[in-house]
Amino acid sequence: MDDETDKNKRWKRLAREIGEKEARKIRARREKDRGVWFGLGMFGLVGWSVAIPTLIGIAAGVWLDKQTQDPYSWTLMGLFIGVVLGCLNAWYWVKKKSRHD
Repeated sequence: MDDETDKNKRWKRLAREIGEKEARKIRARREKDRGVWFGLGMFGLVGWSVAIPTLIGIAAGVWLDKQTQDPYSWTLMGLFIGVVLGCLNAWYWVKKKSRHD
């Protein structure tokens, strides 16, 4: 009896795996127009999502450096904060896009 239960579990697991693979295959065929252009678009989206906050952080840091005479560099802090915010922004957009599909 125990052997029969294990066999049924294996068959159910196999059927589930085959179903998941088939669903991915159908989705890939339906979205085959997403090739190179989709990849380049995502690459661009991620790049700009990081670049823009980084440039804004640098610009704000340069401005603060000119306005204050602090012993530490606001430009470097702006760069760091911009990169962190940009990476979080890119992560958000990639997660949103992957949830959408």
